[in-house]
Amino acid sequence: MALADRTWAHMSAGFLLMGGWAMFANRSHPMPAPLIAGLLQGVLTATITLGLKRMQEALIARLPGWPGLVAPPLATLAISFTTLFTIHSLARTPEVLATLAVPTTIATLYAIAYTARLKGRS
Repeated sequence: MALADRTWAHMSAGFLLMGGWAMFANRSHPMPAPLIAGLLQGVLTATITLGLKRMQEALIARLPGWPGLVAPPLATLAISFTTLFTIHSLARTPEVLATLAVPTTIATLYAIAYTARLKGRS
């Protein structure tokens, strides 16, 4: 099994990259706000990645044609943004929208690429 097919690799990369981004996005605020935002985003990204990866695989298997290409990325965008916005708002992350800009964009682009990759195999 290739590294790109391993769920733990997707989760680990998401934790490190998006957690790092959240720390950067909140860097102008005093500690521990950037650290909390980074850890929270890292854990959320890893967890959401696990669920969304499995959801994409299930949707792709069930939806033929263009709906199978469009629905997984749209579902990823909606679930990712809603979940992240809600939890970061509850945690009082100082720069919520800046914190979400990169993870939401990357999650959607990831979903488009992963969906295309899986659709190409079927």
